[in-house]
Amino acid sequence: MIVVTGGAGFIGSNLVQQLNSVYPSMPIIVVDDLTDGAKFRNIVDCSIADYLDKNEFLDKLKKNKPFPNLKAIFHQGACAKTTEWDGQYMMNNNYEYSKILLHYCLIWKIPFIYASSAAVYGLGTVFKEEIIYEKPVNVYAYSKYLFDQYVRSIFNKIESQVVGLRYFNVYGPKEGHKGNMASVILHADKQLKNTGIINLFEGTDGYANGEQVRDFVHVDDVVDVNLWLFKSRKSGIYNVGTGKSESFNTLAQAVIDFYAHGKIHYIPFPEHLRTCYQNFTQADISKLRDVGYRGTFRNLVNGVKDYLSIIHKNITV
Repeated sequence: MIVVTGGAGFIGSNLVQQLNSVYPSMPIIVVDDLTDGAKFRNIVDCSIADYLDKNEFLDKLKKNKPFPNLKAIFHQGACAKTTEWDGQYMMNNNYEYSKILLHYCLIWKIPFIYASSAAVYGLGTVFKEEIIYEKPVNVYAYSKYLFDQYVRSIFNKIESQVVGLRYFNVYGPKEGHKGNMASVILHADKQLKNTGIINLFEGTDGYANGEQVRDFVHVDDVVDVNLWLFKSRKSGIYNVGTGKSESFNTLAQAVIDFYAHGKIHYIPFPEHLRTCYQNFTQADISKLRDVGYRGTFRNLVNGVKDYLSIIHKNITV
C-alpha cells in the first residue's frame, strides 16, 4: 500500500496515475480535501483502493497504529497559494501537518517523500540546497523552508528514507482546478483561445519585455524523480527542475506556434509585485545528479507541445 496526500491535486494525481502504471497491483490510498469538489476529475481515471479526508487521515496517524503493508507516504498535500497570508492556517496546514506525517513514518520506518518548493530561495539568484541561499519572502515559502530546516535538524537521527523535493515551476495536465495558481502555460492557452493574444509583463529590473526567466519543469518529469528516489532509497533534500531557465517569451511563442496563430502583448509590470517577484529561477540539480539520477528533463518548447496536445484532445487539464 502507498499513501499519496494531495492525491487529487495537480502533482499528486499525476503521481497516482504513474504509480498505477508502475505498480499495477499496489493499493493506493488518496488523501485530500475535496471541499473543492472539482478536483475529483483528476482521479476519476486513476485506480485507488480508498480515499480519506486529510483530517480523517490525520486522526488515524495520531493513534499511532500501523497501516497494513504501508510501503511509503508521498506527501504532496499543502496549501500552495503564494498569495495566502493567513500565517496560522499556512503553518498548521503545511508545517504542523507535515511534522506529524514525518514522525509517524520515522516511528514505523516508512519512506517519506514530501513536496518542498523552490519558493524557499526567495529573490536569490543561486538555487542550491544550502541554507545560505534560502530566504523566503512569503508565508507559504516560509512554511516550506521551516519544515526543511526541521528535517535537517533531525537528519542524523533518521533511520529510514526521508526525501524533500524542491519543485520549481511545474506545469502539465490536471492543474485546471488551480485557478489563478495554475501555470503560465495554461493561462496563455486560455488567453490565446479567448482573445488571440497572450499577455506578458513588460521588462523590470534590467530584464526586457517578457524576458524574465524561470525553470519550467513538466509534471511527468517531476513524477519520474519522485519514483526514482523511492526506488533508490536515497535520502536528502533535492531541487527538481530542468537546470535551465527559459523566458516567458519562449513560452508564449511555443503556445502561438502550436496553434499557428496569435501574438504577444506586453502589459505594465504590477507595482505590488516589484518587491516579491522572481525574475530568474534556475535549479542547480547537481545534488540530484550526484546521487545517481540520470533521467532527462524535456525543454520548454517540447513540454509545451506535449501539454497542449493533451489540452487539445479535451483531456482533463
